[in-house]
Amino acid sequence: MDSIFDIFLLEAVLNGVLLGGLLALLSLGLNLIFGVIDVVWICYAELVMIGMYGIWWLHTQQGLPLPLAMVISISMVAACGVLLHQYVVSPVLSAEPINQLLVTGGVLFFLQAFATVLFGVEFRNVGFRMPSLNLGDMSFSGARLVAFGVAVAAIGGMWWFLRNTYLGTAIRAISQDRGVMPLMGVNARQIYTLTSALGGGFAGLAACLLVLQYDVHPAIGLTFGPLTFLICVLGGLGNLIGGLVAAFVFAQFISVGGFFLQLEWGYVIAFVFFIAVMFWKPEGLLSKRR
Repeated sequence: MDSIFDIFLLEAVLNGVLLGGLLALLSLGLNLIFGVIDVVWICYAELVMIGMYGIWWLHTQQGLPLPLAMVISISMVAACGVLLHQYVVSPVLSAEPINQLLVTGGVLFFLQAFATVLFGVEFRNVGFRMPSLNLGDMSFSGARLVAFGVAVAAIGGMWWFLRNTYLGTAIRAISQDRGVMPLMGVNARQIYTLTSALGGGFAGLAACLLVLQYDVHPAIGLTFGPLTFLICVLGGLGNLIGGLVAAFVFAQFISVGGFFLQLEWGYVIAFVFFIAVMFWKPEGLLSKRR
């Protein structure tokens, strides 16, 4: 009996690791944007929703192959990130943080309402389900395994870009000290635009991974938006490493807590842990000094 219990607990832990990779990818884009531009996109998860709808429409309604639909959707969401920065965020860069939150929150409700009018409230899917991987008594979702592998590769690629390219160095420098921009001869507008495109691209990539596991509907952003924001805050807003650590911590609370109790209780435990950390260290576990 104990051996069976241990196996299922190990399965919960490993599933938590797989979930953590996806949550880490979601937090990476939002943390990158805040670290460079110093604005929290409350509507970030709605960009993911746009990407999921784009994949569904291109694949099921237009007949495009699923990989091609995904590539187009990533490009589309990256472009949406640029447009969001140019026409919504840029005009309020010098405004109070509460005004920035309100304007991106307005975009959140606009995108939800627009998706509802355009597609209705029905749950839609791409009609593609990957088989599960069975290892003894343990079972792992094939889509979640693929999502974890892609997320790790994307995070690794972003890490290499930030460490080994001029633009990546400029992004890191600006995120640490905005006063160095003139000294480096860096065009702040170009870096902000590039960061917005990268953040949108990560949202589009997350949409590709989520659409293999979940149905898309106008409120899908509410499923991952608050969780992504809490992960970023827990790790320290703008801290990429902190966001990755917080994503895996949150995922373990959700998965293992759900194993011992119920999935809903796993979320409750994760949120209680978040509140406790905020009392102890409100700037986040690995907050970035600004």
